[in-house]
Amino acid sequence: MENALLIGLSRQMSLRREMEVVANNIANINTTGFKADTAIFEEYLMPGARADQAARPDQRLSYVVDRSTWHDMGQGPVHQTGNPLDVAINGNAFLVVQTPRGERYTRNGSLHINAQGQLVTTEGFPVVGESGPIQFQTNDREITIGRDGSIGVPGGSRGKLRLVTFEAAQRLQKDGGSTFLAPEGLEPQQATPEAAQVIQFSLEQSNVRGVVAMTRMIEVARSYTQVSTMLQQQGDMRRGALEKLAEVPA
Repeated sequence: MENALLIGLSRQMSLRREMEVVANNIANINTTGFKADTAIFEEYLMPGARADQAARPDQRLSYVVDRSTWHDMGQGPVHQTGNPLDVAINGNAFLVVQTPRGERYTRNGSLHINAQGQLVTTEGFPVVGESGPIQFQTNDREITIGRDGSIGVPGGSRGKLRLVTFEAAQRLQKDGGSTFLAPEGLEPQQATPEAAQVIQFSLEQSNVRGVVAMTRMIEVARSYTQVSTMLQQQGDMRRGALEKLAEVPA
């Protein structure tokens, strides 16, 4: 009976964690360049006690363990905006931005020019080009961004977007709504034209599938309720057993 309570509690803890992940996905369904997360769990077989005098061997108990979170790096739908500074990346690559904490990587191509003439993200982080930050002049108009990331104006070139890829993109760690940081040992590599192309006047939307996420949230809530009901029944059975044992024979 104690084992059932412990196993049920481990399941409830995992369901609570999954609910947090699903809720965060739904909350970012309209975040440009957001990548959905999926909770990963595994079965943990608790080794049973061993005794030569036991009439029958002990059964191994199966618990639920919260192992990690998996990033869905699949590309989200591309939406045309008509803004010349909006870019989407077709392929497995990231823009490089400079933050106070160091370089970060993002698929959020909603860009604009700040008061200093630098190309920055919506958070105000400068976008890193192949030759450093991208700088515009006050009279620049009719900005064009090629499929290779080259930025031009009628008066000349303003640089080229730096696009990078990773051999193990799953190792990237989220650092904000749509930015990632590379852990130690994971180095960015220059993206080839075949691996990634820039699409101007467009933005990549979140890859969260709203209907699937809402359905999963309902399933998790129902599973949590079922486990709660089971634990309540186990508690009632234990209470009834104790009451029977406590009865004094007439």
